[in-house]
Amino acid sequence: KQAEKTVHQKKEQSKTKCRKARRRHINLVAEFNRRQRKNIWLETHIWHAKRFHMVKKWGYCLGNSPTEKSYRACYRAMAKHCLLQDLSYYCCLELTGKENELLKQLARICSIDTGLTFEEAGCLCGRFEGSLNLYRADHYPEDMLGPVTFIWKPRDGSENRQLWIWVHPALKQDILRELKAIFQCSEPEEICIPEAVTTSIQEEEQMDVALSLGKKRKKEDKEGKKAVPVKKIIGDGTRDPFQSYSWISQTTGVVISDRTMEILRYRLIGPLSHSVLTETLKAASPQTV
Repeated sequence: KQAEKTVHQKKEQSKTKCRKARRRHINLVAEFNRRQRKNIWLETHIWHAKRFHMVKKWGYCLGNSPTEKSYRACYRAMAKHCLLQDLSYYCCLELTGKENELLKQLARICSIDTGLTFEEAGCLCGRFEGSLNLYRADHYPEDMLGPVTFIWKPRDGSENRQLWIWVHPALKQDILRELKAIFQCSEPEEICIPEAVTTSIQEEEQMDVALSLGKKRKKEDKEGKKAVPVKKIIGDGTRDPFQSYSWISQTTGVVISDRTMEILRYRLIGPLSHSVLTETLKAASPQTV
C-alpha cells in the first residue's frame, strides 16, 4: 500500500518542452497547421507576419499594414524597380466544357454595353486577361454581382475549353451559386473525401507522438522510414472543408471546380517587372510527340 501511494504521488511529466524541441520541424509544421483551422495562411504568411500587422478577413489571415516605415520604399519600388503583392486569397473558379456552351450561358450574366465580354477575341484565344462585371442571369442592368477577372486556357485543338474566373472572397458564394444555376450543375455522383479530415487526424497523431516521446528527435512511420511532414492547406477560407468542391451538369457536361488556394496569384508592379519575370522563369523546350 505504501508503494502504491508513492506511485500516485509522482508528478506527471510536463508536456511543455524547451524552445529547441518546439522549433523542430515535425512539431513546427504540426503547430502551424493547427493554427490554420479557422483562418487560412497564404504561402507568404511567415514573411508577412514578421513585418506586418495581421488581420483576419474572409477566412484568411492577411497582412494589413507594415510595422515599420516602409511606404517610401514601396513607392520607390513601384516607381523605379519592382514590387510584388500576394493575391492568393482571391478565389479561382474553373469552368470546363464545350466552348459554345460556355459562351452561350456566360452571355446571360454579362452585357456588351459595359465593355468587353467573355467572347472578346484577344481574351478568347488565351493571350490576354479580361475583366468585367457580372450580373444575375438575364437581369442586366439590375442585380449586379461584382467585378471579376478571367483567363482562357489557350486552345489545344479540342472543342473543350478551360476558363478560370478570379473573384473576391466576399463575392465568391453569390457568383458560384449563379454559375451553378445557369449551367444546371449539381454535385458529382462520386463522393470526394476532403483532404482536411485526414490531414487534421494525422497532425493530431504527430503532435501526440512528439509530446509523448519528448526525447526522440525523428519520428518514424510504420515501415520504419523517416516521416517528413508537409505543410497542407486545410480547405480554404471561403469553403467548409466538408463541402464538395466540384460540380457537373448532366445536360451540358460543364464542370465547375473550386480551385481556391490551389492556384496562387501574384502581382508585379513597376518598370522592372518584366525583367524579373524573364530572369526568374525559363522557357521550356518544345516537346515532340
